[in-house]
Amino acid sequence: MRIEHVAMYVNDLEFHKQFFIKFFNAKSNELYYNSKTGLKTYFLTFDQGTRLEIMSRPNLTDEDKELLRTGFTHLAFSVGGKEKVDLLTKQLKEAGYSILSGPRTTGDGYYESCILGPENNQIEITE
Repeated sequence: MRIEHVAMYVNDLEFHKQFFIKFFNAKSNELYYNSKTGLKTYFLTFDQGTRLEIMSRPNLTDEDKELLRTGFTHLAFSVGGKEKVDLLTKQLKEAGYSILSGPRTTGDGYYESCILGPENNQIEITE
């Protein structure tokens, strides 16, 4: 068994699409639009076939995203090495994203950093 995809609602669909294409080499399908509900979606596919569905629709509520909360807390991307973690973290910082931690080796042995991405969603970058 495997997770087929993960989905997230976002306010700015096009911005998120470009963010994941630029920094995480995502490939996007064509926009899906449901005229009855106003739902718009993209499926973003990453190098190993993992998929993220980003969705938007009218009248979404946008609650504050506390860093320590229940539910899904972050997306984690393995980028293939410590140097790549360092480089991507630097690029994201230079692009104005907040670095929450790292790059560092965690107590359980992961080399990672964590950033606050668009719309305050946490993204973890691992080797």
